[in-house]
Amino acid sequence: MRGFLLLVGVAYADRGIYPELSAPVEAELAAAPVHGAELRIDTKHAMATLYAGPDPQKTYPDPLDAAAAREVAGVPRRNAVAAPDHDDDGIVVRLDIVPGMKKLLLNRASYHEAYRGLAYPGGDVPRTEGVCTDTIVRSLRNAGIDLQRAVHDDIIAARKAYPMVDKVDPNINHRRVKTLLVWFLRHAKSITAGADYQPGDIVFLDTFPAKEGAEHVGLVSDRKRDGMPLVVNNWTDGYVDVELPLLGAIRVTNHFRLE
Repeated sequence: MRGFLLLVGVAYADRGIYPELSAPVEAELAAAPVHGAELRIDTKHAMATLYAGPDPQKTYPDPLDAAAAREVAGVPRRNAVAAPDHDDDGIVVRLDIVPGMKKLLLNRASYHEAYRGLAYPGGDVPRTEGVCTDTIVRSLRNAGIDLQRAVHDDIIAARKAYPMVDKVDPNINHRRVKTLLVWFLRHAKSITAGADYQPGDIVFLDTFPAKEGAEHVGLVSDRKRDGMPLVVNNWTDGYVDVELPLLGAIRVTNHFRLE
């Protein structure tokens, strides 16, 4: 069965980041599964989410167009709201991260490492700049998850879990790789490194083997090169948010999925 292009900003109101970039976004998701599939119809948002067992695969506007109807022909339907859906736009979190990261590729923020005073909650550095962690923060914000607030609250609630934090500071704590890693270890589903990459997964990477632990982070793209998914990330000085062939070339220390 053919793949499906998730078109953002066309069939529903985009509630995520950079709404003016929504219309051009396309994300090529996997073909509909033949067995164990279910189409959950969200009548409130006029959206349909295809599930394979407990896992959301893709989202369609409902009623389905002819191409989507052919793709899910024979798949059982039932009325059910896709969850979790933090920004109440009818798209489950894992699938809502994907258009977020795709919009970052259109925005092309330049790598720029600097401390900035931010608004709170929902604060961000200027959209023309960012570092690798800002790529994660912005992509998840498209799905209604504010990592600035989530990390800050978690540090306060479980201070001993964050020994690397010298000072509780919502301007910078969530923008540091090792601090962000702790939050994902505590609140996201860990996947065996190198297994079952899905678009929107978060990968932490060991870019400096001489140092202990991860030093970089990115998101698994919907696009592949030579059979391996690319990684959406902001690499270092001189780069912008871009897709790079990092998997297989750099050791993945941790692999997460938000559900």
